[in-house]
Amino acid sequence: MTTAKPWYSYLNGRTVSILFLGFSSGLPLYTLIYLMQAWLAKAGLDVKALGLFGLAMFPYTFKFLWAPFMDRYTVLPLGRRRGWMALTQLALFLFIGGLGMLDPKLELSLIAIVVFLIAFLSASQDVVIDAYRREILAEEEQGLGAAIIVNAYKAASLIPSALGLVLADSQPWQLVFWVVAAFMLPGFVCTLLAKEPTLYGAPPKNLEEAVVLPFREFVLRDGWRQALFIIAFVLLYKIGDTMSTALSTKFFLDIGFTTKQIGLAANATGWWASLAGGAVGGIWMIKLGINRALWVFGALQALAILGFAWLARVGPDPVLLSAVFGFEAFASLGLGSAALVAFMSRATDPRYTATQYALFSSLAAVPRTFINSSVGYIVTETGWFWFFIVCFILAFPAMMMLPKIAPWNDGHEKP
Repeated sequence: MTTAKPWYSYLNGRTVSILFLGFSSGLPLYTLIYLMQAWLAKAGLDVKALGLFGLAMFPYTFKFLWAPFMDRYTVLPLGRRRGWMALTQLALFLFIGGLGMLDPKLELSLIAIVVFLIAFLSASQDVVIDAYRREILAEEEQGLGAAIIVNAYKAASLIPSALGLVLADSQPWQLVFWVVAAFMLPGFVCTLLAKEPTLYGAPPKNLEEAVVLPFREFVLRDGWRQALFIIAFVLLYKIGDTMSTALSTKFFLDIGFTTKQIGLAANATGWWASLAGGAVGGIWMIKLGINRALWVFGALQALAILGFAWLARVGPDPVLLSAVFGFEAFASLGLGSAALVAFMSRATDPRYTATQYALFSSLAAVPRTFINSSVGYIVTETGWFWFFIVCFILAFPAMMMLPKIAPWNDGHEKP
């Protein structure tokens, strides 16, 4: 499964548009995670109150519930996908900028409502951008497109976490939020300039069809058995890796690292390694094809878990910490995430992309949302070393499903 075309030949207007849209997709989430928390903490909110704001983030987990509306209805004269993208991007610009104009000491309830609306709009933007990416890219571009959007999404974190917090040291919060909000505008301009994807088949004629047909098509495509295999695979592909990093900061502190050592390792190797992994993953997927990438990248992200077990045995070695941080970010956040995004994109029917991809991405978030809550109890029983061995073992069920889900020698797959 090789191709004579060099990887850079896939860099075109379609893939460049995915870069800008991926950035717009990540910016609202990281604004809520970094900038909003810093703003509220500086205003005097205690850790319990800050924790409750996490409940406003549930739209990211349940976005598949309203995705059928975005498959069925068209807003604005830009087309079904671009109309929804433009509407959510413009609304996010206004709500993110407006959030900083509220007073945390006097208007906390209103702030909670605005935060929920930002999360809802952000999750909705994710739904339509994911659908747009699946529909605008050719089949051979899906792997690279997945890597591009994963990287752009993560790169957006630098605006609220770096630029925003630096500005907040000398500028009023109102200005800081509007500056961060302004970074939604490049994606908005990209939406205006981009092409509307080709319409495949007839779109749903009514809301009932928009809700029922995507799920019916998914089940009838290859039968219930294969549908359940795909659902189980999406749930399990990153479960071991996700669990191993759920309490990683606690683990590093427990074995003797300082917060400064952890922060330096994360910034020096983790973030850059994840970007490198996404870039390498996209180029590598062009050569391998999505099926083989799932095998190779899945094996590498499983091996990365053993780095934590090694660190648990060795103790606080700063060089090893950076190596473990870097390899885990490269193999999991970079390679593994790009492969899973590409697989989920390929598994959607172009007629119902928004609904089906929203369902898959919501399923992929289940381990992070629910299963990780049990990690503390497991560590208490096993200790850190054996906990990571358990996580490594949990990476195997998904790998064992690959012959059925993504055969290594699939003659029908084009890299």
